[in-house]
Amino acid sequence: MPTRRQSFWPGQQRQAYREGTGGKPGRITWHGGHSMNSPQNATVITLIVPLFNEVESVGLLASSLSNLKRALEADARHVLHLRLVDDGSTDGTLAALQQTFATWQNLEILRHPSNQGIAAAIMTGLHSAQTEIACSLDADCTYDPLTLVPMLERLTDGVDLVTASPYHPEGMVLNVPRWRLWLSKAASRLYRLALGLPLHTYTSCCRVYRRSAVVDLELRHGGFQGVAELLVLLALRGGKIVEQPAVLSVRRHGKSKMRLLRTILGHLSLIVRTCRLRAGAAAANALGSAIGSPSPRTPRLLPTQLERTTA
Repeated sequence: MPTRRQSFWPGQQRQAYREGTGGKPGRITWHGGHSMNSPQNATVITLIVPLFNEVESVGLLASSLSNLKRALEADARHVLHLRLVDDGSTDGTLAALQQTFATWQNLEILRHPSNQGIAAAIMTGLHSAQTEIACSLDADCTYDPLTLVPMLERLTDGVDLVTASPYHPEGMVLNVPRWRLWLSKAASRLYRLALGLPLHTYTSCCRVYRRSAVVDLELRHGGFQGVAELLVLLALRGGKIVEQPAVLSVRRHGKSKMRLLRTILGHLSLIVRTCRLRAGAAAANALGSAIGSPSPRTPRLLPTQLERTTA
């Protein structure tokens, strides 16, 4: 496991391999199907799906993504490109992906040689994407991929990130284990206090990104807490974040890969760091105001940049 001082992108921590084709180390991808020319004036969207030992979920994922693809491409305004990131699976996930998605167009499968964590996989996908609009989604489809359709509409000019928010007053949680619900809600409340932003959900992987706003963020955490870290770092440097009320349901296949104690300790560490970063940003802003300009090394904290939305 990486140490706390290592960062995930930019850097050389991530390596992808072309699997089944004699690939060599490097940022190489396995391509499924063929690239398809995009309709003129269509917006190309990259969807990143991190997977770790999700062989049982691949079938459901494929059918759910088919629904999303049809919904987005029905009016020829959007074209969906897929980045499936196999995060060092050992259960046959890669082979299942290659077989299931073999005929899909505009799809690439990337593989980490060892498990690096869900946030690291998302960053790998963001760096491989060639579009300004990118999305991420859990492989177990605990969020219906169609949730991304209204979320994409929220990525208007000036918005940098849209997050699904089941803990929003107009969101919903269905049959999720109590321990996971408690952990996610508690973490989000603590992040809310530490960051000073009235956001209800910090830990959702179901997101829409303005890629240029997040691709250069350096995450210390590659796992589940790195998902919250990405949002925190974006907010601290003045990024605008929008919530979309959403429904979170229990996974249908496989088991959660979350290690409870490690995740709790990781979130607590990040919350403490968030308080320090916020205090440092506030001090730098005060110093910048005194001398007439903000500190060039510390991001300006803009607490008004969170847009609260309703369904």
